[in-house]
Amino acid sequence: MAAKRRDVRESAFIITFEMLFRDDTVDELFEAASMLDDIVLNDEVKNLVNGISEKREDIDKEISALSDKRSINRIPRINLAILRLAIYEALYDDKVPVNVAISEAVKLAEKYALEPDVSFVNGILGSFSRKLEQKDG
Repeated sequence: MAAKRRDVRESAFIITFEMLFRDDTVDELFEAASMLDDIVLNDEVKNLVNGISEKREDIDKEISALSDKRSINRIPRINLAILRLAIYEALYDDKVPVNVAISEAVKLAEKYALEPDVSFVNGILGSFSRKLEQKDG
Protein backbone atom coordinates (compact mmCIF):
# COMPACT_ATOMS: atom_id res chain seq x y z
CA MET A 1 0.00 0.00 0.00
CA ALA A 2 1.32 3.45 -0.91
CA ALA A 3 2.11 5.77 1.96
CA LYS A 4 -0.07 8.81 2.51
CA ARG A 5 1.56 12.12 1.62
CA ARG A 6 1.17 13.26 5.23
CA ASP A 7 3.15 10.20 6.43
CA VAL A 8 5.81 10.85 3.79
CA ARG A 9 6.03 14.49 4.88
CA GLU A 10 6.22 13.61 8.57
CA SER A 11 8.96 11.03 8.00
CA ALA A 12 10.92 13.51 5.87
CA PHE A 13 10.52 16.08 8.66
CA ILE A 14 11.84 13.64 11.29
CA ILE A 15 14.89 12.79 9.19
CA THR A 16 15.47 16.47 8.37
CA PHE A 17 15.25 17.27 12.07
CA GLU A 18 17.73 14.50 12.86
CA MET A 19 20.14 15.99 10.30
CA LEU A 20 20.41 19.07 12.51
CA PHE A 21 22.00 17.01 15.29
CA ARG A 22 24.28 14.63 13.42
CA ASP A 23 27.14 14.81 10.98
CA ASP A 24 26.00 11.63 9.25
CA THR A 25 25.44 11.55 5.52
CA VAL A 26 21.87 11.46 4.27
CA ASP A 27 22.34 7.80 3.35
CA GLU A 28 23.51 7.01 6.89
CA LEU A 29 20.41 8.71 8.24
CA PHE A 30 18.24 6.67 5.88
CA GLU A 31 19.94 3.52 7.11
CA ALA A 32 19.27 4.47 10.74
CA ALA A 33 15.66 5.38 9.90
CA SER A 34 15.13 2.03 8.20
CA MET A 35 15.44 0.36 11.59
CA LEU A 36 12.49 2.32 13.01
CA ASP A 37 8.98 0.97 12.55
CA ASP A 38 7.19 4.31 12.70
CA ILE A 39 9.09 6.04 9.89
CA VAL A 40 8.09 5.64 6.26
CA LEU A 41 11.23 5.22 4.19
CA ASN A 42 10.31 5.06 0.52
CA ASP A 43 11.52 6.88 -2.59
CA GLU A 44 9.21 9.84 -1.92
CA VAL A 45 10.71 10.38 1.53
CA LYS A 46 14.24 9.99 0.22
CA ASN A 47 13.59 12.42 -2.64
CA LEU A 48 12.13 14.96 -0.24
CA VAL A 49 15.00 14.69 2.24
CA ASN A 50 17.63 14.76 -0.52
CA GLY A 51 15.95 17.79 -2.06
CA ILE A 52 15.89 19.66 1.25
CA SER A 53 19.54 18.76 1.81
CA GLU A 54 20.58 19.89 -1.67
CA LYS A 55 18.64 23.18 -1.50
CA ARG A 56 19.38 23.87 2.18
CA GLU A 57 21.49 26.95 1.51
CA ASP A 58 18.82 28.58 -0.68
CA ILE A 59 16.06 27.62 1.74
CA ASP A 60 18.01 29.02 4.70
CA LYS A 61 18.54 32.31 2.84
CA GLU A 62 14.78 32.50 2.40
CA ILE A 63 14.18 31.77 6.09
CA SER A 64 16.79 34.35 7.12
CA ALA A 65 15.14 36.99 4.96
CA LEU A 66 11.76 36.26 6.55
CA SER A 67 12.94 36.07 10.16
CA ASP A 68 13.85 39.62 11.06
CA LYS A 69 13.79 39.02 14.82
CA ARG A 70 15.86 35.83 15.02
CA SER A 71 18.97 34.84 13.13
CA ILE A 72 18.76 31.38 11.64
CA ASN A 73 21.13 29.91 14.24
CA ARG A 74 18.75 31.11 16.99
CA ILE A 75 15.66 29.47 15.50
CA PRO A 76 14.83 26.29 17.44
CA ARG A 77 15.84 23.25 15.42
CA ILE A 78 12.35 21.81 15.41
CA ASN A 79 11.08 25.01 13.77
CA LEU A 80 13.98 25.08 11.34
CA ALA A 81 13.27 21.53 10.17
CA ILE A 82 9.58 22.36 9.69
CA LEU A 83 10.36 25.59 7.82
CA ARG A 84 12.90 23.89 5.56
CA LEU A 85 10.38 21.21 4.63
CA ALA A 86 7.56 23.68 3.97
CA ILE A 87 9.65 26.09 1.92
CA TYR A 88 11.21 23.25 -0.05
CA GLU A 89 7.78 21.86 -0.91
CA ALA A 90 6.41 25.30 -1.81
CA LEU A 91 9.33 26.25 -4.04
CA TYR A 92 10.52 22.99 -5.55
CA ASP A 93 7.69 20.42 -5.47
CA ASP A 94 5.20 21.15 -8.26
CA LYS A 95 2.74 18.62 -6.82
CA VAL A 96 2.32 20.57 -3.56
CA PRO A 97 0.42 23.88 -3.60
CA VAL A 98 1.93 26.59 -1.38
CA ASN A 99 -1.13 26.70 0.89
CA VAL A 100 -0.93 22.94 1.44
CA ALA A 101 2.80 23.08 2.26
CA ILE A 102 2.08 25.81 4.82
CA SER A 103 -0.97 24.11 6.31
CA GLU A 104 0.88 20.82 6.71
CA ALA A 105 3.88 22.59 8.26
CA VAL A 106 1.64 24.24 10.84
CA LYS A 107 0.12 20.82 11.64
CA LEU A 108 3.63 19.43 12.19
CA ALA A 109 4.42 22.38 14.47
CA GLU A 110 1.21 21.76 16.42
CA LYS A 111 2.19 18.12 16.87
CA TYR A 112 5.90 18.49 17.66
CA ALA A 113 6.67 22.05 18.75
CA LEU A 114 5.73 24.30 21.65
CA GLU A 115 2.78 26.68 21.35
CA PRO A 116 4.90 29.83 20.72
CA ASP A 117 6.74 27.91 18.02
CA VAL A 118 3.49 27.21 16.18
CA SER A 119 2.85 30.96 15.99
CA PHE A 120 6.43 31.58 14.84
CA VAL A 121 6.23 28.95 12.08
CA ASN A 122 2.82 30.22 10.99
CA GLY A 123 4.09 33.82 10.94
CA ILE A 124 7.21 33.04 8.90
CA LEU A 125 5.25 30.96 6.42
CA GLY A 126 2.52 33.61 6.18
CA SER A 127 5.20 36.16 5.26
CA PHE A 128 6.66 33.67 2.79
CA SER A 129 3.26 33.19 1.15
CA ARG A 130 2.68 36.96 0.86
CA LYS A 131 6.16 37.37 -0.64
CA LEU A 132 5.36 34.71 -3.27
CA GLU A 133 2.03 36.36 -4.07
CA GLN A 134 3.73 39.73 -4.59
CA LYS A 135 6.36 38.11 -6.78
CA ASP A 136 3.75 36.30 -8.90
CA GLY A 137 1.19 39.09 -8.86
